[in-house]
Amino acid sequence: MTALTAERDTPYRDSREFYFPVAAAKKIFQGALVALDAAGNLTPGATATTLHGGFMAAETIDNTAGAAGAASARVLRGCYRFENSAAGDAITRADIGTNCYIVDDQTVAKTNGTNTRSVAGIVRDVDAQGVWVEF
Repeated sequence: MTALTAERDTPYRDSREFYFPVAAAKKIFQGALVALDAAGNLTPGATATTLHGGFMAAETIDNTAGAAGAASARVLRGCYRFENSAAGDAITRADIGTNCYIVDDQTVAKTNGTNTRSVAGIVRDVDAQGVWVEF
């Protein structure tokens, strides 16, 4: 494509709600931390280096008996509270504004676990109940 030489009517799409195909043999629970796998299918958060694009599952979808893409799930972007990791991987207020990493479908950690975890999102707050993560 060449650079514009006139005005362009650029389509707009709200960036809060999306629908994605669910990975094969996966069950996603409402409220879970979810991400896209290497094939672009939605999967529950887990310790893995191939996940990207954190989201919060807006509904429960059971695709345990289905192939990849046999079901789709509604996910939301925003700022959501998840469980904090423990011990040396616990997120503190000093980590606000930095990336946090996926441990499982409800837990985030301060580090990438020696290059074993994918980025969940950005730490926006930490309170007694958990970590507020923006994606």
